[in-house]
Amino acid sequence: MPNTHSETDIWGLPDPVSQAAFYDSVPTKRLVAFIFDMIAIVILSALIVPLTAFTGIFFFPFLVTVMSFAYRVVTLTNGSATLGMRLMGIEFRTAQGERFDLRYALIHTTLFTIWGIFFFAQVVSIVLMLTTARKQGLSDMLLGTAAINKPSFY
Repeated sequence: MPNTHSETDIWGLPDPVSQAAFYDSVPTKRLVAFIFDMIAIVILSALIVPLTAFTGIFFFPFLVTVMSFAYRVVTLTNGSATLGMRLMGIEFRTAQGERFDLRYALIHTTLFTIWGIFFFAQVVSIVLMLTTARKQGLSDMLLGTAAINKPSFY
């Protein structure tokens, strides 16, 4: 009897048809995680302002952007999820099904930051999350990654 599964079925991202539970409510959870993370980033940025002799007030949006980048890279590298994503029980996985390392965290965060600058790219990303089988955003589609509900065996 021939093998009916490809290697990516076994070792890659969960199949969106036979393992649909991995993708249930992921776009909604990503939205809630994003809101939580932005609140945390703004609070962290506000705590840094006194360390800048309060000059950080004048470039606060830039400070928030830098903090957001650092926050996302550090949290994605250390757990394949931001704190908001951990709270919502989701995490990123590579096309091979592995958790993010520093390289993936840097690339994904860079793309995320670029899409945040361009409104149209952000809209495209949201539409993709709502319409693709694996609920992937624009960065995920380019990298072959996906946010999934965290497996219970971790």
